[in-house]
Amino acid sequence: MKKRQLLFLRDVLIYTFTAFGGPQAHIAVLLREFVEKRGYVTEDELMELNALSQVLPGPSSTQTLVGVAWKVGGLRLAIITFLIWVLPSAAIMCAAAISYNMFANKAKFAHVISYVQPIAVGIVAYATYTFANKFLKTKVSRMLAIGSLLVTLILQNAYAFPILILLGGIISSAMETHQQENELRVKLYANVNPNKVGYFIGILLFFAALGAVVNQTSPFSLPIRLFENFYRNGILIFGGGQVLVPLMYTEFVEVKHYLGRSEFLSGYALQQALPGPTFSFTSFLGGITLGNKGYNVWGQVIGSLVAVIGINTPGLILILFIVPFWEDLKKITRIKNSLSGINAVAVGFMATALILLVRPFGLNWIAYLLMAGTFLLLHFTKIKTPFVIIIGVILGLIF
Repeated sequence: MKKRQLLFLRDVLIYTFTAFGGPQAHIAVLLREFVEKRGYVTEDELMELNALSQVLPGPSSTQTLVGVAWKVGGLRLAIITFLIWVLPSAAIMCAAAISYNMFANKAKFAHVISYVQPIAVGIVAYATYTFANKFLKTKVSRMLAIGSLLVTLILQNAYAFPILILLGGIISSAMETHQQENELRVKLYANVNPNKVGYFIGILLFFAALGAVVNQTSPFSLPIRLFENFYRNGILIFGGGQVLVPLMYTEFVEVKHYLGRSEFLSGYALQQALPGPTFSFTSFLGGITLGNKGYNVWGQVIGSLVAVIGINTPGLILILFIVPFWEDLKKITRIKNSLSGINAVAVGFMATALILLVRPFGLNWIAYLLMAGTFLLLHFTKIKTPFVIIIGVILGLIF
């Protein structure tokens, strides 16, 4: 491995332990450290990779970083970079899932968590507001958001998500595209290796079929079904971690009851206090799910691995397959126009999750104050989410 590539990996490791604040903060750090200081890629290349990650489903920060690594050193460097970026925070979240039940029954821990959880809901509320303010600029997008909110509230079915995302993309593409670009589409499709497309779809179908065939009483059944669940969500999530959390909550807490609301919010709050990708939250979900179903510690580790691999694989496959012909893809208006509808539907999902998260507060006015205070801090100050979580912990220890 060349000296420049080793230096790049060192910088990735430093970035992994200092990247707080989500995709918007991550891109600013990449611009400063990887473009201005080191010159691994140009500013235009970084911005194009970031735009590509917004077009694709999956973890946007991870895809942007992996794309930079691919340009610096090809496939091998991209895979190593992915592992350095994902594994530390995923390992911490796995350890948190394993040890959660040890502390959950302790009164002081439960009291502190009662202060932290409303803050986590406030973070979701701020993300929902930010997304709505950014993407709901037309009548069509507002109608799509309201429609997805109502449908998911009424149905609360995991299969509603892919159908609504597909419909949102089709509707916005059809209404906002004024001219077909057949020549560009033909050129794009000529660059697509059908075998790669087959692998991408085949993985999902294989594990979905395997999960249905394997006996529900088998110890392999739940891990297989979990992989399919996370892989499917990895295909569906546009907008990164801000959309991930509402989707996960509705499917795993409200629909499938794999874990409770308290567990979910505790894990999310911890993840918000850590550097690295928001998608590492799935490590906690996988570990807690298998722990709740009676699996031992090693079973929980497997659950965390299944979740992290499942949620990240689609985005990793897409960024590595599509970067070579991004120049053609970005010119197709119909593809770009479908994003506004997909993002509008995602706002509806986020609003659904927010309603479901707030509902158990009941008459607990302290929870509402903490949630509102979190929203106001994030909206009107430059305080980052890790510090807001720490404030909640301190309040829980004092009062």
